[in-house]
Amino acid sequence: MHLLKHTEGRNGSAKLPTVRRFAILAVALLFASCGSSDGGKPANGPDPLISGGKPAFDAFIEKQRGKPVVVNKWASWCGPCRVEFPLMRKVATQDKGVVFIGVNSNDNDGNARKFLSEEPVPYKHFTDHDLSIAAEFHGVQAFPTTAFYDPKGQLAFVHVGPYTNESDLVKDIDRYARRSGS
Repeated sequence: MHLLKHTEGRNGSAKLPTVRRFAILAVALLFASCGSSDGGKPANGPDPLISGGKPAFDAFIEKQRGKPVVVNKWASWCGPCRVEFPLMRKVATQDKGVVFIGVNSNDNDGNARKFLSEEPVPYKHFTDHDLSIAAEFHGVQAFPTTAFYDPKGQLAFVHVGPYTNESDLVKDIDRYARRSGS
């Protein structure tokens, strides 16, 4: 008695080659994902990326009450973001009275870490794979986007696109982030 009577007279099972192909494909995909650059962490120092999504970002903003906050949304693949980064680094290094935080959106963590090793800045960056943090400050569409929170923790202003000079960034920090929040 054949258990696979429906395949009798054929050369093996009709379903077996399909199952084998699927298994081989699944194993190949598994090995391919092991080589992803998404998990790489910097060799030296603490990880510059912060996970936790929107709840962690909201808690961070709340914890900064009493201080002006500048949030810069960027991605490693974004040309204008790359141009803007040295300016952000310079102002963040010089202005210790303002809290800077980055939001790496719609990006791969490995590529973001590599970019940050090439263009280091003196602040951490939230990962925002699904753009939920960017949506919090209406920054989903454009890269880069810079949001300013006043000392009361209120979103005061959103600048769409890159800053191209230090003077404009400093003016916006003074005008929006440092404002008294009347």
